[in-house]
Amino acid sequence: QVQVGESGGGLVQPGGSLRLSCAASGFAFHITTMAWYRQAPGKQRELVAGMTPSGTTTYKESVKGRFTIPRDKAQNTVYLQMNSLKPEDTAVYYCNPASSTYVAWDMWGKGTLVTVSS
Repeated sequence: QVQVGESGGGLVQPGGSLRLSCAASGFAFHITTMAWYRQAPGKQRELVAGMTPSGTTTYKESVKGRFTIPRDKAQNTVYLQMNSLKPEDTAVYYCNPASSTYVAWDMWGKGTLVTVSS
């Protein structure tokens, strides 16, 4: 059974940092593209960052230079390191296995809430 579990969200002040974790199981993690998505209140879910099995990454323009997506194949875990957080980064963050073009598999976890506020 394919499963993902996101953790690490919380309340952080503008300019702060958070590291989200995503533990995955039930599929061949080492050969699967993984991605982070987010959904802010009243908005559609959007791709934030992704990494292919070969290590190629993609980032939403507004997070480039602030977010990175480290990946630990040995632990079947993908992270989202978020620095210089802004209020507009407030959202529920989800990780998901995805296609090579970052179309998410149709199986969403519970996500983890990130709130950036002073």
